[in-house]
Amino acid sequence: MKITKIKHIGVFTSGGDSPGMNAALYAIAKASEKNGIKVSGFRKGYEGLIDGDFLPLKSHDLQKLVHLGGTILKTARSKRFMELEGRKKALQTLRTNKIDALIAIGGDGTFKGLLAFSEICDIPFIGIPGTIDNDLAGTDYTLGFDSAVNTAIENIDKIRDTAESHNRVFIVEVMGRDSGYIGIHSGLTTGADAILIPESGKDLINLLEKVKNYDSEDAFLIVVSEGDEIGTDLVASKIKEVNPNVDLRITRLGYVQRGGNPSALDRMLGIRLGVASLKALSEGKKNAMVGLLNNQVYLTPFNQVVKQHQIKDELNRLLELFSK
Repeated sequence: MKITKIKHIGVFTSGGDSPGMNAALYAIAKASEKNGIKVSGFRKGYEGLIDGDFLPLKSHDLQKLVHLGGTILKTARSKRFMELEGRKKALQTLRTNKIDALIAIGGDGTFKGLLAFSEICDIPFIGIPGTIDNDLAGTDYTLGFDSAVNTAIENIDKIRDTAESHNRVFIVEVMGRDSGYIGIHSGLTTGADAILIPESGKDLINLLEKVKNYDSEDAFLIVVSEGDEIGTDLVASKIKEVNPNVDLRITRLGYVQRGGNPSALDRMLGIRLGVASLKALSEGKKNAMVGLLNNQVYLTPFNQVVKQHQIKDELNRLLELFSK
């Protein structure tokens, strides 16, 4: 992989942070140095592009940070970049600093921003999927998803311990926005009695049938994705309607799922996709995201990436099997 035309790459992390972002930054810096390319990291996502707030990225410094969660570049959602004036300022930053290509690590909002930016900026953009939600098309897994699931599992296991001690019904809400991937993975692997995700509307009926006959002689664990249209509080209310005597507790895991050290899978994913982003640029690719499908690197145009990553049929069958 030898890149001859590009001399200066800009990189930033945008939207919600996800474990593994630092590993991707390290890989980008390492691969760039091997090609004699300068790398500048913009702070706070699109805000850094607009304000010209960046720093040089060196692999020697970044290799010591691969194990850290979050992102050393910080991240933010930028209202200013949504306006044409903000994008024009970002374009001026790139021109002033002679940046030849841009790599963005983020989710659907990040790539929608790059699509809009491409209307006034003709340098190549490459994206790396960085979101715990796993809600992007074009990749089997997004950066941070595996770590978030592991965190959810660890906490749900602990909740089960106390639920078993008191024979309680516990509703555990996990993150994922409109995607049920964290819910279905953490629910199945912790032996949850019921799993409610946004993509399935039948699960509440099955849940209420189970709870109606619940006799308080054992724990009962329910995992609910935050984007489920019914909602955690309404689920609790419905349970009380069909079985008023249950001892019910609600736990929202919240932002703990975004933090912590990235898993081995996410570190490796970050490294692979970081290097793949440089390879894509070397091949003249632009306005596309690098991802892994069946453990192979693929590029998907941004306008296809932002489509919802559907729950796979196999997972739906598993959910149906374990919900009955």
